[in-house]
Amino acid sequence: MLDIRLLRDNPELVRDAMRRRHQEAPIDEILELDRRRRELLTETDTLKAEVNSLSRQVGKAADADEREKLKTQSREIGERVKAIEPQVAAVEARQRDLLLRIPNLPMSDVPEGADEQGNVLVRKWGEPPQFDFTPQAHWDIGPRLGIMDFERAAKLSGSRFTVLRGQGAQLELALINFMVDLHTREHGYELIWPPYLITEESMIGSGQLPKFEDGLYSDKRDGLYLIPTAESALASLYSGEIMAEADLPMKLVAYTPSFRRESGSSGQDVRGYLRQHQFSKVELFAFTKPEESVALHEALTRHAERVLQELGLAYRTMLLCAGDMGFAAAKTYDLEVWLPGQNNYREISSCSNVEDYQARRSNTRYRDANGKVRFPHMLNGSGLAVGRTLLAILENYQQADGTVVIPEKLRPYMGGAEVIK
Repeated sequence: MLDIRLLRDNPELVRDAMRRRHQEAPIDEILELDRRRRELLTETDTLKAEVNSLSRQVGKAADADEREKLKTQSREIGERVKAIEPQVAAVEARQRDLLLRIPNLPMSDVPEGADEQGNVLVRKWGEPPQFDFTPQAHWDIGPRLGIMDFERAAKLSGSRFTVLRGQGAQLELALINFMVDLHTREHGYELIWPPYLITEESMIGSGQLPKFEDGLYSDKRDGLYLIPTAESALASLYSGEIMAEADLPMKLVAYTPSFRRESGSSGQDVRGYLRQHQFSKVELFAFTKPEESVALHEALTRHAERVLQELGLAYRTMLLCAGDMGFAAAKTYDLEVWLPGQNNYREISSCSNVEDYQARRSNTRYRDANGKVRFPHMLNGSGLAVGRTLLAILENYQQADGTVVIPEKLRPYMGGAEVIK
């Protein structure tokens, strides 16, 4: 959430940021509400001062009739104060709702652009494999090997769910354990196992609500939401608290299933295992001091890239333009893995610096060395999306005889198996 003082003092900066994002924002309405709120509060303070003055006069008045008259005036003014309070509450609620709907401001080095066409290639790693046969897509490979069952999943849950079987299920677990081990043992992240159901306030803190209500699964009876990513839980882990500066940077990694309605997706994206309503993800998350967030963002992105390198999967790193970034992000790198079956690079991780945007929404703070309470910066990234890594392995390591070679790094997690038959 943006600081209201920023809109009040420099509205043109926010307007320019929304222009870069190619989005509209109710800046004028927010400023009018802010003016009205301060006007009402000033009126309330003036009336309360009158009440205090009348109270002092009552204490000094010698005549009983005069005292009663003063008390009557005080009660009338008190009623006016009470009448203003719900007006203030209504203005504040509306202002907060509008502020929650404004996306984060892009950092100065984020490129211009309206959509993915404006994204900038930062680096590439690895070479796409060359085949002496026509490579298949994972939605053909998986069912043929008996490790992916789309039809029975549809019988259980409808479209865009998958039953993994045998070595397919083992491969999913192997990837989860490999990623968690890499990030905890070599990259210094602490493993977190958060709840999969969280409150509305936690969803607001991460930026999922109110804007993305339609994309979430929820239990209205208990007021809980299934997480669309572990980021939603981790962003509010310290909500309402003041962290110690000595604990920063705090680097966390969490494996969770994730749940998204993905109602706007269509075409090739909905085939196979690429865009599911339920999927596994290993999430990297960090709290840090503002002056250290740029460097940590680069490091976190490299940690996600390391997974692809260890698995021998060719990928490219893209710096997203302002119009293609996520709602809460100030700067984002997308990692895109090569998929031979689609003859294209596809996103497998987004690594974002959200600066203090989520900290303000969740009221997460820390006390610096000088005793000042500040908002930390937060960072997040997939390390990686497990299902997409699985399908990338099936497509990149497929063989002419129909088998799939298991990357060496995963074999210890699969009982030493070298191929999927």
